[in-house]
Amino acid sequence: MKTDVYDFIGIGLGPFNLSLACLAEPIEELSGVFLERNAEFCWHPGMLIDHTTLQNPFLADLVSLADPCSRYSFLNYCKAQGNIYSYYFRESFYLTRAEFNEYCRWAAAQLSNVRFGHEVRDIVYDAQLACYVLRGVSTTGDGEVPFVLRARKLVLGVGSRPAFPACCQEGGKDSGHRYCHSADYLLAKESLQRKRSITILGSGQSAAEIFHDLLAEIDAHDYSLTWITRAPRFFQMETTKLTLEMFSPDYIDYFHALDETRKERVVGAQDCLYKGVNASLINRIYDMLDERRLAEQRGQGTQRARLVTNCEMQGCRYDAASDSYEVDLRQLDQGGRYRHRCEGLVLATGYRENIPPFLDGIRHRLRFDGKGRYALARNYSADLQGNEVFVQNAGQHSHGATNQDLGMSCYRNSYILRELTGVEHYRIEQRVALQDFAIPAGADFVPM
Repeated sequence: MKTDVYDFIGIGLGPFNLSLACLAEPIEELSGVFLERNAEFCWHPGMLIDHTTLQNPFLADLVSLADPCSRYSFLNYCKAQGNIYSYYFRESFYLTRAEFNEYCRWAAAQLSNVRFGHEVRDIVYDAQLACYVLRGVSTTGDGEVPFVLRARKLVLGVGSRPAFPACCQEGGKDSGHRYCHSADYLLAKESLQRKRSITILGSGQSAAEIFHDLLAEIDAHDYSLTWITRAPRFFQMETTKLTLEMFSPDYIDYFHALDETRKERVVGAQDCLYKGVNASLINRIYDMLDERRLAEQRGQGTQRARLVTNCEMQGCRYDAASDSYEVDLRQLDQGGRYRHRCEGLVLATGYRENIPPFLDGIRHRLRFDGKGRYALARNYSADLQGNEVFVQNAGQHSHGATNQDLGMSCYRNSYILRELTGVEHYRIEQRVALQDFAIPAGADFVPM
C-alpha cells in the first residue's frame, strides 16, 4: 500500500481554507493538499443576490494582508481579467458577493494543491506511521472512486451550518417539510414570490438583503412583506475606526485570555460587530419604504410592507393543507403573545458550528468544551497535542468576533502556516491597535 504522507491536508475549501491554499502554494518545502466534496468553488450560492456587497474592503481578499505581492491577490485578478481600470474608476472599496465569488473561483483554478469532488468520510490515526489516515470517495464521470490519503496534520475548513430556531429545526418537525433558511434564499425565491404573504425572521445583513430584494420586486407580484426581529431595533453594524481595531491580533490575544464565563458575556454583547446591517443598505430600505408610503398617500398603491421589532419566535407550525405557516410570537417589552400567519417564511437566523461525523474516529484526540464545541488553543489547534489539528471559522467562543471575519483570514492562516512549518513565512503582526484592551503594564497603572 502506498504510504506517502503529506505534511498536512486541508478539508473543505471555503474562503478561509482557499486563502490558506493560496498562501501555502509557494512554500516548496511544504507538502499539502486541500479536499473539497463539491465539484467546484461556490460561496453561499443561495445568497448571491444581485448588487449585494461584502462588508469588508477588497484588501480583505485571500492573500493581500499576508502577502500584497501574491499572484492570487484581487488586484492581480482584476489585471488578468482586464478590469483593473474599471475598479479604479469605480472608486469603491467594496466588492459585490458575485465579484468575490468569481475571484475565488479564479484563484482556485490557479492552484495545484486543491482537489474538488473529494469527500472525506472517515479519519483515523495511525500510531505506527504517526499520521492521520483519511478515507473517502472522489466523484468522477465514472462514479465514486475510493481514496486513502495520509497526513501528519489537518486543517479543518468545513464551514458552518444554517442555524434554525428550536421550534423549527433543520428538516422541520412537520413530516416531509423543510423550512427555508436564508442560505437557500435564491433557490426558493421564485416559489416565495408566488405566495400572497412572505415573512422574514432575523435582524442581520442577510435578512436585510432578502427584505430589500423582495421589496424591490413587490409591485411585480401580489405579496405582502413582513420583516420581524427579536432585536429592539434594526441596527447598523458598527464600523467606526476604533471599533474596527477589535478585529486585530491585539484583541484576539486579549479575548482568548479571558475566562470562559466572561467570554460568553462579551460575545453576547457584541451583536453590533457582526450581526448588524451596513448603513447604506438600511438607508436604501428606508428610502424605498418612504417612497411607497408617499405613493400610498397619493392613492397610487398600497404599502404592503412592514417592519416589526422586539418580537421573539416561540413556536412555528407548517400547515400542509393551506401551504402556510402559523408563527407564535412574544413581544419582549410588553410581554404580549401573538399569532402570525404567512404563506412564505424565510429564517435568516444565522449559522452554527459544524463538527462533521468523519471526525468520530479521532474524537478521542480532540479537545471539546462543556458545550460540545472545539476547545481551540490560541494557535487555532483543537487536538490534545496542540499542534496537529487546526480549525478554521469555529472559534467565536474562543477567539471572539474576529473568528468569522474575512479580514482576519490572512492573519489566522499566517499563524497556522507557522505552526505547520515552524517558520514564519508571512509576517505575523503582534500589535496593530492604537488602543489597549487590557490595562497596560507600567507605573501609570498599579494593581490594587
